[in-house]
Amino acid sequence: MTQPQHAPIDYSNEALYQRARTLLTQLTGNPTANFHPGQYEAIRALVHEHRRALVIQRTGWGKSAVYFISAMLLRAEGRGPALIISPLLALMRDQVAAAERMGVRAAMINSTNVTEWDEIRARLQAGQMDVLLISPERLTNAGFREHWLPILSRDLGMLVIDEAHCISDWGHDFRPDYRRISELLNRLPASVPVLATTATANSRVSKDIMDQLAGTNPGSVVQIRGPLTRDSLRLGVLTLPESSTSRLAWLVRYLNTLPGSGIIYTLTVSAAEDIASALRAAGYDVLSYTGATDPEERIIAEEALKANRVKALVATSALGMGFDKPDLGFVVHLGAPSSAISYYQQVGRAGRGAIQADVLLLPGEEDRSIWEYFATASMPDEEKSMQILQTLNAERAGLSVPALEARVQIRRTQLNLLLKTLDVEGAVYKDGSVWKSTGAAWSYDAQRYAAVLQARKDEQDAMLAYEREQNLCRMVYLAHQLDDMSAAPCGRCDVCAGPWYPRELSAENIEQARGRLHSTGVDIEPRAQWVSQLAKVSVPMDLSTFGSVAPKGKIAENERAERGYALARLSDLSWGSQLRDIFAEDAEGNPVDSAVTRSLGEGCIEVLKNWQWGPAGRPAAVLALASPVRPQLVESLARGIAHIGHLEYLGTSTLQANPRFFGGNGVFRCADALACCALPDSVVQSLAANPRPVLLVSEMVDSRWSFTVIARLLRRAGANAVYPLALAQNG
Repeated sequence: MTQPQHAPIDYSNEALYQRARTLLTQLTGNPTANFHPGQYEAIRALVHEHRRALVIQRTGWGKSAVYFISAMLLRAEGRGPALIISPLLALMRDQVAAAERMGVRAAMINSTNVTEWDEIRARLQAGQMDVLLISPERLTNAGFREHWLPILSRDLGMLVIDEAHCISDWGHDFRPDYRRISELLNRLPASVPVLATTATANSRVSKDIMDQLAGTNPGSVVQIRGPLTRDSLRLGVLTLPESSTSRLAWLVRYLNTLPGSGIIYTLTVSAAEDIASALRAAGYDVLSYTGATDPEERIIAEEALKANRVKALVATSALGMGFDKPDLGFVVHLGAPSSAISYYQQVGRAGRGAIQADVLLLPGEEDRSIWEYFATASMPDEEKSMQILQTLNAERAGLSVPALEARVQIRRTQLNLLLKTLDVEGAVYKDGSVWKSTGAAWSYDAQRYAAVLQARKDEQDAMLAYEREQNLCRMVYLAHQLDDMSAAPCGRCDVCAGPWYPRELSAENIEQARGRLHSTGVDIEPRAQWVSQLAKVSVPMDLSTFGSVAPKGKIAENERAERGYALARLSDLSWGSQLRDIFAEDAEGNPVDSAVTRSLGEGCIEVLKNWQWGPAGRPAAVLALASPVRPQLVESLARGIAHIGHLEYLGTSTLQANPRFFGGNGVFRCADALACCALPDSVVQSLAANPRPVLLVSEMVDSRWSFTVIARLLRRAGANAVYPLALAQNG
């Protein structure tokens, strides 16, 4: 990447300061605005010294003001536009709006505005753009590298890496795509200033970021770090017994006592949706906001909160970095994030203006198990990484992701993560729609990943210690986790000043919450299509009913299951704790098999009572889906339902072989079901003699392929409807 040489404007310190302050007043709309400590120092390092700078400052300090003002001053020198790499759409939208208020010509490039790309590129080529915002994922896109980077490379004025902790795999929100920024940094001339900003970096993360910024010139990066305490926040922790029910009871009773509007954070998508539904039933105006929320609905939800049209958004971490509502009055967590640093980042949404805000943590019994799942799911796996490389090495023409799925036993989400990691480490690359091996030597950095995993566990322990802390100011505790040792006690949190939140809950409050949470039934959508690439799976399948040819295309409607239900998700706040108990493992990691509990059985009966049966009517018989792991659990559930519902018990389906691909991708799970699932002759003969609807019962539903294959066999045997019922949905 080459950079044209510009004759820099001869700024004296006073002249530069006055020009920067004039731009600050335009940005804020306040003629008396002054810089916060560190803001002007960062601007001077970028504009006058053309340095690379890491700015670590608390949320609301004004990091965006630094890069917008610096971009405009550099444009005045005749330099090109600034490129800002930003992680979230909500953050981009707010930044573009802020830039426009200042008179900065800004635009963003992401998946939501594809129709505007040609116009934006034309403005960029014509020199009519001051700031371009992109996500780190754009750097992986061949079209962006081909059509956009050459334009930017000719005359890049400044590079900005927002939320720079995402660069570091030691950071609480590491993202593999951010690692590509290192490649971009290494190609930049030394004369191009670079700004990295974050509010959540401890010393280890800061060092990692600075090393990446410096590249081959160690010691060349200036760090500007300020105090991270937030005087506007009043922190507290409230631990309640029977946490799932009592936490909702507390919200229902006291949500309206919290100031203004705010955010209620949960750890899972299902918890966010369940809590939002329960609060709406209690009369509150709330919306859910998760990674599963459509982009258009996210924008509507964000605007509703900003305009105070809702009391709260019930959100996962999808509503995190960059969401800007200066008057956000409260943040409540139902379940703790896995680190105090993550928690600090999320509560930083509140109290960003002069407003005082309340921050309350309601820990949950399920928190640690959820943390452990996410910690291991995000770590690259050596065996699976090598499996991908060996497969691509053998297919020099490359493989698409669906084709690769047919050869490796890895779920699509994890497969994409591993490909991304291998890509940034130079082992694979994407060529159009296919992935190819680079042929470069690659080894798994087991020592580093083990250290990262240990760091994650240490962070979890620190979060649990925060919950138990009774002597150290809560804000001081959070600041210390970020290696800010200058913090003084806030005088306002529940440690400094005593509990500020009500604690009283009546038996009636608890019972009402239990009724709202214990809604039963999670949809099991019937599969309508066989997976592609099934014919290429090199594992045995029983294809006798398909003419010995792997099925493809649509599943015939008269061979599909009906819509079914699971009692609840494993991650649910209501039934989740009981389900996790019954699906527990022993000390050696082996599954524990026991009869279904009375409570869970009664919950399934409630699901059946509320079921809207199809045209074929209610089931007349029950069949248990054979379980290789918990046969006693599924058989006791199926027998109990048959007894209470006065239905014929048909016994259990047949396992022709033990399943091999638990937790694998859809292609292998489908092949597994075709290899293992069968019906006993007695069931086939019974349905042939007396066609009737069948309730198909399983202890767990995940991929739905066992339900799909057995439902097809039942329909072909004579069942005029098959209704799947599962005790739990894995999720």
